[in-house]
Amino acid sequence: AVTKSLDEQGLLDEELKTKIQNFDNITLLEDFYLPFKPKRKTKASLARELGLEPLAGLIMKQEKSELQSLAQRFVKGDVKNTEEALEGARYIMAEWISERAFARKRLRGLFHREAKINSKVIKGEEESGQKYRDYFKYEHPISKTPGYRLLAILRGEREKFLRVNIGPNKEEAIAVLNEIFVKGRNTCSEQVELAVNDAYTRLLKPSLETEIRQHYLAIAEEQAIDVFAGNLEQLLMAAPLGQKRVLALDPGFRTGCKVVCLDEIGGLMHNSTVFPHPPKNDRKGAMSKLENLIEAYKIEVIAVGDGTAGRETMAFVKDLVKYNKIEAHMVNEAGASIYSASPLAREEFPDYDVTVRGAVSIGRRLMDPLSELVKIDPKSIGVGQYQHDVNQKRLKERLDQVVERCVNRVGVNLNLASEHLLQHISGLSKTMAKNIIEHRSAHGNFSNRQELLKVKGLGAKAFEQAAGFLRIDNGDEALDNTGVHPERYELIKTMLKEADNDLNEIQG
Repeated sequence: AVTKSLDEQGLLDEELKTKIQNFDNITLLEDFYLPFKPKRKTKASLARELGLEPLAGLIMKQEKSELQSLAQRFVKGDVKNTEEALEGARYIMAEWISERAFARKRLRGLFHREAKINSKVIKGEEESGQKYRDYFKYEHPISKTPGYRLLAILRGEREKFLRVNIGPNKEEAIAVLNEIFVKGRNTCSEQVELAVNDAYTRLLKPSLETEIRQHYLAIAEEQAIDVFAGNLEQLLMAAPLGQKRVLALDPGFRTGCKVVCLDEIGGLMHNSTVFPHPPKNDRKGAMSKLENLIEAYKIEVIAVGDGTAGRETMAFVKDLVKYNKIEAHMVNEAGASIYSASPLAREEFPDYDVTVRGAVSIGRRLMDPLSELVKIDPKSIGVGQYQHDVNQKRLKERLDQVVERCVNRVGVNLNLASEHLLQHISGLSKTMAKNIIEHRSAHGNFSNRQELLKVKGLGAKAFEQAAGFLRIDNGDEALDNTGVHPERYELIKTMLKEADNDLNEIQG
């Protein structure tokens, strides 16, 4: 883009082209390009139109001491007096100073070392911005500010509760620039000092503040995304309970606790509502109803959501399981409401409302967290902070990678996996996953993985990528007279033969 721009301006020669190609840092390339960059109407460009650039050049050399007589030569046309001439020259010098690559590099280093983030409450927002009260008067080196604090401060700024400033001590920054540009002790040098002050305040400070802000924001976002990814992986990789009959409770006070009974593969057998908590307080009736359901549906374990009224419901369930001698587990229900209102949930349970679907999701999460959680947008699972403040594309990419890695690490049962789970398997697309489910429905369970090649649209390459992550462990595999599946038997024989060869070689 830089080369093209310079070429269009007729400025590109071999020397410039070589310099541009040798840059290995985009920030330094942009600093180099800045003086050549086509400019909008600025104070400096207007001063140039008034013919004040030669005056700026003479002052910048700092060789003349007769400033007034020098400026008087440029008082003509729209330039009414020497003060206007000097002001225009300072605007031009300020632009030159701000575009000098070496000066920007020095100042950038100062920003990285010394810049502080300073936040103050906007006057009149003290009450409405109480959640940001920790940052009403906050100052800290930005390089040492924890990522979560930076994200909180910048959110407060976006919501117009905080005023934020990022930068080093102004006097120190100007001293760095003066050291570079002020070369004498005369009236011209005084004008250069004024131009330096203007260049820093009006041009360099805003530009470098934005740059530093973006730099540390990117680091904070990456840290937040790392937390998301780590927490999501832990949640997805939680040990599954396995195929057991589950009674799941989605807790609530006023609306009651939604109850569902699920079979060994997560199929819905029954749903109802109990009211053990205020305002109804029908603890005895709820206890009796749940005991009847446990007996009728041969329930082996109870799952309780950890949302509103979760602790109270778990205490109630503990009284229940004392007499029935079955296990009870608290289940993270984050994102269950998102799933229950999704098109996928509507497709699975078209005849039930969102409350029933949510309770089903809680029960299935206990049986197999991975299979159930992959149905939900990872961002909705709520396992991190500031998910709406970070780069959304990067967050989605990273969380999708985590889901894919977890699914492929565990592998899936080809005869039990849902379409949604299969599409995360390496080599399988959404269409292929759908075709596998349709083939399974039409022809029954797969007896071996080679049968996948009969699935519409699934070729040899997709099979090669996917087969290692698909397993058939439902007891339908044919066994030979050794009691081992033929494929595994041949593999064991090969491994034993190789081991014998290695042993002979070692002994020889």
